[in-house]
Amino acid sequence: MTVDPSTRTSPALRVSTPDTAGPVVRLRGATLGYGARVLWRDLDLDVRPGEFVAVLGPNGSGKTSLLRVLLGLQRLSAGTVEVAGAAPGRANQWIGYIPQQRALDPTVTMRGRDLVGLGWDGHRWGTGLSRIRERRRRVQAALVAVGALGYADRPVGLLSGGEQQRLRVAQAMTGDPRLLLCDEPLLSLDLANQQVVSRLIDERRRTAGSAVLFVTHEINPVLPLVDRVLYLVDGRFRIGPVEAVMTSETLSELYGTTVDVLRVRGQIHVVGAHSGLCEDHAPHHLGEA
Repeated sequence: MTVDPSTRTSPALRVSTPDTAGPVVRLRGATLGYGARVLWRDLDLDVRPGEFVAVLGPNGSGKTSLLRVLLGLQRLSAGTVEVAGAAPGRANQWIGYIPQQRALDPTVTMRGRDLVGLGWDGHRWGTGLSRIRERRRRVQAALVAVGALGYADRPVGLLSGGEQQRLRVAQAMTGDPRLLLCDEPLLSLDLANQQVVSRLIDERRRTAGSAVLFVTHEINPVLPLVDRVLYLVDGRFRIGPVEAVMTSETLSELYGTTVDVLRVRGQIHVVGAHSGLCEDHAPHHLGEA
């Protein structure tokens, strides 16, 4: 993807990044298993700057484990992985992480802007005046970018789920990430807030060239944004454009049973013999995340 320099994010959100011309994520022969159980095997995947990759599959297929590998929290059983040209873990300063939306306890008194600031503090040490000023600039710029200034000084425990998730997106953006890892970030959000959070992530990758790996069990909210799909099932996988992967033929082959993929009013529905017409549900709950 070519990024127009005139549309890049505010300098307050940018830091110098490693000069790597290659992919942000590079997996070769990657295999992950626990004992005799293999989550996925011989996975080759390049994710380039500005690319949006949706990661789909049933429970236990290794979607979140893939994010853990990229964060350096889980070692591969075989193969190699690089993030921003470095080993996982060592590259975490270039990663923004957006977790599932989980409501915070109403008694949590931390302000919204302090929650966002943790995204800058996590990989940096020191309390010098210049560092404090830089932190303030980056937090302010991130709050502006997600439209959260109006409640930045309120206790996060008193905010709605959508407001809290906006702050989590801002937190992920403060370090000018080259890679956004999104682990079910739309879960439990209503449709309006799903659209808001999806738009914020898409704006980041389009204006700053951040690569996106987006774990989800519902592709429809982000369908217009997706460049490629990585679908994981029982140690097998398929990678490609939505039109190539989200088909009856491909998913039937992956699951080893008949799966029908229907398009209804621009949305994709995965249907099997024992399931109703519902979002990403295949036989025996095959489509659940």
